[in-house]
Amino acid sequence: MISVKERGRKTKEVKSFFTFFLTALLGATVNFVSQIIYREYFNFDTSVLLGYLTATVVSFLPTKNYAFSAKGTGNMGREMIKFLVIALVAWGVQVGMAVATLKWVANPYFSNLSLFWREKISHVVGMGFSFLANYFGHKLLTFRSTGMYDKFKARSHRHME
Repeated sequence: MISVKERGRKTKEVKSFFTFFLTALLGATVNFVSQIIYREYFNFDTSVLLGYLTATVVSFLPTKNYAFSAKGTGNMGREMIKFLVIALVAWGVQVGMAVATLKWVANPYFSNLSLFWREKISHVVGMGFSFLANYFGHKLLTFRSTGMYDKFKARSHRHME
């Protein structure tokens, strides 16, 4: 039997994931469409990078305000830094996975598809891994708000003394 408290925590986690998914869907749409536009002017690697950066700028406020309920923190500077650190890691994941998928999977195994579709599939794979990096990065950095960070910090200070 699951306790009421446990069920409430699981419901909150599912809601957090779903809300993050919706804000990520906005970012993914901007990312995907803008990458196609950028690809007209740049190579694949650069267009993936620029698509990600465009989506990062567009999705900052929805992610901050809705996905992780950070709108009440009152510290926009700290929130921006956290968001950008996670975005940089996820950007590296996205570009790296998209380029690797194109080079090692799409080109050798799906050479019958046009380059456009091989790039789009590779880009979507990179976006999927980036989504996971973003989600878990935000979850990791939001543990500060649960009080766990303070307990960890207090415990580590005791060990240093």
